[in-house]
Amino acid sequence: MTCNIRKKFFAELLGTFFLVFFGTGSAVVTLLISKAAGVTGIGPLGGLGDWIAIALVFGLTVMICIYVFGKISGAHLNPAVTIGLLVTKNIALIDSIYYIVAQVIGACLGSLCLFLCLGASAVTVGGLGATAPGLGVSYFQAMFAEFLGTFFLMMVVMGVAVDKKAEPGFAGISIGMTVAAVIAVLGAFTGASINPARTFGPYLMDTLLGGANLWAFFPIYLVGPILGAICAAFAYAYLAKDSGVCELPQPFKDE
Repeated sequence: MTCNIRKKFFAELLGTFFLVFFGTGSAVVTLLISKAAGVTGIGPLGGLGDWIAIALVFGLTVMICIYVFGKISGAHLNPAVTIGLLVTKNIALIDSIYYIVAQVIGACLGSLCLFLCLGASAVTVGGLGATAPGLGVSYFQAMFAEFLGTFFLMMVVMGVAVDKKAEPGFAGISIGMTVAAVIAVLGAFTGASINPARTFGPYLMDTLLGGANLWAFFPIYLVGPILGAICAAFAYAYLAKDSGVCELPQPFKDE
């Protein structure tokens, strides 16, 4: 591992750690508050307001991490985004492997630290913010929702961060608010992961710490986001094919 890729690895690990710790932490805290009030689940107390609050925490965390780590690694923070950039040749294969490993490790550490901060109730009541389809949502519906949410996210990434004609300085707020919008709408349906690492971390830590076993749902949050990111990356590349965009600029270009 070169010095450059070590720094990128650490940046992706830290960024995904913060995303999971604060993002899923907001969901866990909401569940703990609901439990204390004698109700179960996210939404009964504040309805859509609960999901908007969680969405804003995720979106703000993504935005901040992009501005902090974007100049180092590009701040993908998401294996689906990394794979979307890989298939469009915007990141090298070896780098993409390091990125995905770092993202998964960061997500697991984020969930572990959430448990260490909040105690056993973070697992038994909050499930460490693990995602699962909502009541009455079928397996296919959930996977399709994750596909659409990640498709939208990846289109924004391509348009504001990868496109060389993008206005500088707006990637963080644009991508962060996209994440917030997706979670506000899809949260009640699927938990709005749109990120395989964000789901994997809580699933693994729940398993190790005696929480719920939700692995049967993991293909929803693996296949849906990855297919969504790949389709969006190719769709944007097609739209920009003859306009001279899609040349990877800093901070995303590998050195």
